[in-house]
Amino acid sequence: MLIKTFGGAVYGVNAAIITIEVNIIQGASFYLVGLPDNAVKESQFRIESTFKSNNFRMPGRRVIVNMAPADLKKEGSAYDLPLAIGILAASGQILCPDLDKYLIMGNCRSTVGQTHQGSIAYRDRSPEERLPGFHPSRS
Repeated sequence: MLIKTFGGAVYGVNAAIITIEVNIIQGASFYLVGLPDNAVKESQFRIESTFKSNNFRMPGRRVIVNMAPADLKKEGSAYDLPLAIGILAASGQILCPDLDKYLIMGNCRSTVGQTHQGSIAYRDRSPEERLPGFHPSRS
């Protein structure tokens, strides 16, 4: 099932909305594409640990995550939360019919299974491009 959500990135004084598409198909591997840095690539391990701590599971199938646009480098662990929610929704573990209407940012604390506050400064985007934001305050 293909699920789409959004994250954000700041480049200097400019902000960009990052489209995160998660697809789960036959197989047993995890692919993350779209110019992620090492912290983003490591999100798989933080997400798996957070899932286990909160009685969710990493799908036993092939997980393909595309982060677009592909030419912008994605940096940091603030993509953990949109990736995790996308994986949970694509695997049918949670229902999020309006997931593609929000910008989600936050990182997972892998050792305790909690999320940590994340934020994005994109207030200067045009009103047509703005999405309601979601990030955990503390949990």
